[in-house]
Amino acid sequence: MTSRRMFLTGLASLPVSTVARAETAAANIGSITRLSPALDGIIAPAASISLLAKGFRWAEGPVWVPRDNGLLFNDPPSNVLYRWRAEGGARPLLSPSGLQGVVPPGIREAGLNGLALDAAGALIAADSGTRAIVRVDPRTGKRTILADRFEGKRFNSPNDLCVAPSGMIYFTDPPYGLTDGDTSSLRELDYSGLYALGPDGKLTLLDRSHRRPNGVAVSPDGRTLYLALSDERQPEVHAYALDAHGLATGQRLFYDMRVHREKGLPGLPDGIKVAPDGHVFATGPGGVHILTAQGQALGLASTGKTVANCCFDLGGRRLFMTSSDMLAVLPLNPAWLSA
Repeated sequence: MTSRRMFLTGLASLPVSTVARAETAAANIGSITRLSPALDGIIAPAASISLLAKGFRWAEGPVWVPRDNGLLFNDPPSNVLYRWRAEGGARPLLSPSGLQGVVPPGIREAGLNGLALDAAGALIAADSGTRAIVRVDPRTGKRTILADRFEGKRFNSPNDLCVAPSGMIYFTDPPYGLTDGDTSSLRELDYSGLYALGPDGKLTLLDRSHRRPNGVAVSPDGRTLYLALSDERQPEVHAYALDAHGLATGQRLFYDMRVHREKGLPGLPDGIKVAPDGHVFATGPGGVHILTAQGQALGLASTGKTVANCCFDLGGRRLFMTSSDMLAVLPLNPAWLSA
């Protein structure tokens, strides 16, 4: 079985000197596959993907920070949080970003992974190494643990998260960050959960039925939660209906990526973002799948490597992609969100 996590394990074993974080001049990479004329309203026909930086062990968890006019993203196995700005490129901002102190052998990804901003602009992170959901001040490094246990048992290694308009934090807790994965002696929970953490601190287990829950995103109206399954047996994106309290009332298959997986395209379903108009940008085999809110595929943005996650800048003018060892960007049609 070849998966993102097996690939990541190999990179994590490399000495740091072999993965120097080199800056690179913007160069066109990858390709855009158009499956519907409707894609032209989102990605102009002449648009192309540009490489912004490379040399990371595994780039992950991008989030645009308007007040900094920049992008934050992580390199979890290197335990470093980066900031990218147009004028300075990608530079380390926090190291260590996640687990503080000596990293024990049982932890494979010591750093932060998924990132999101709450309504106040605070950075909320899935801390794979600390095995917690945390609030982090990237300027000072101050960390506040919001949740690290369910029913008294430590999380596996929180992987991705999103913040709903209500303030509810949804997150996934697979064992990807543990050296031995499913069989790790550090595991206290024998399942990989999907959780909801309320503004009042109440933690609810929404689903424990999936092997490899990963990326999560919530619709603009807060009524649908999307979950990506990084499962080679079940490479799918699911959608959960949410009630007025933000809790799941049922789930359905939203998008099946088996055909892409069977073609041997790189990657598995991973990070997801939802645009303000409801379009879903789901990473998976081949790159970023651009979908309508009804699950119709409009196109595929490919970097040529596995894309772990993506995010928009302010106004949705650009789509940033963390792709294997690099950071890339795709300009979006300036009029698409105002049409």
